[in-house]
Parts: sequence; structure tokens; C-alpha cells
Amino acid sequence: MFHFGFSYVGLIYLLMLFLPNIIWSRNKPAGYDNYVQNENKVLLVLERIGEVSVCCLVLIFSDFNIRVDSPWGIWLLISFLLMLLYEVYWIRYFRSNKRMSDFYRGFGRIPLAGATLPVGAFFLLGIYGHNPFLLAATVILGIGHIGIHAGHRREAVEEE
Repeated sequence: MFHFGFSYVGLIYLLMLFLPNIIWSRNKPAGYDNYVQNENKVLLVLERIGEVSVCCLVLIFSDFNIRVDSPWGIWLLISFLLMLLYEVYWIRYFRSNKRMSDFYRGFGRIPLAGATLPVGAFFLLGIYGHNPFLLAATVILGIGHIGIHAGHRREAVEEE
């Protein structure tokens, strides 16, 4: 059922996730660190558990690699499209004035795109790989990560 082994698709996804975040660490919106102080500690724990779990799981199961004989390939394609949209979201942010409103601005009809796009992509990758461990880890990550950023956005809107 599960196939342990290296996933190059998982590695590609993690690179697509981490590279913009590394650049962002030097291009945070003004005042972002003030919002971090108010984060819900339960959501923060869920986010951290989800982050570590997702990062490990996408690398250790070869089920996430491309299989041309699989009718499930549509899930991988949609997942990858979400990751591409995530990259476009970051390009738009890096070209902006880098304010909180730029960081939390919707992307088309996708709210909190910086949080929801990668969570959605990893969830669909879990469907593609038939991996309930990744699905569960992504749900945990999503609750924490999206919850934290929804709180930040709510605070930012109240300040404007």
C-alpha cells in the first residue's frame, strides 16, 4: 500500500515552498513581528507539528512521484497548479510595497493565498499518493497555519 523511498516530487514541492519563504524572511511587511506576539499558542503548536510532519512525509514516500499509468494524475496536476499559483502569489508580494495589506491581499478568489495554496497543494498531493498520513498532517498544518494567518489578517484589518 505505501512505498517507502525518496520522493523527488516532494523535494520539488518543498523547494517551491521554502525558497520564497527564505526571501520573505528579509522582506517581511512592516510591523509583522508585532503580530507574531499575539499568535494563538494552540494554533502555533498545530502549525509546527504539521510543518515537520508534512516536510518529512513528502520526502519518505515514493508514492508522490510521477506515475504515468495512474488515473490519479489529475490530482497531482491540480496540486502542482496550486503550487505554481503560490509562486505567482509570492512574485506579486515581492513586487508590492510589502505592507501587511499586500501580504494578506486575496489572490483572485483565494483568501489568504500564502497560507491556503500550499496547504491545498499538499492535501491534493496526499490524495494523489493515497497517503492518509500526509492527509492528516496537512489538515493539522492547515488548522494551525491558516488559523494563525487569519488572526494576523483580522488584526491588520482592525488597525487600518
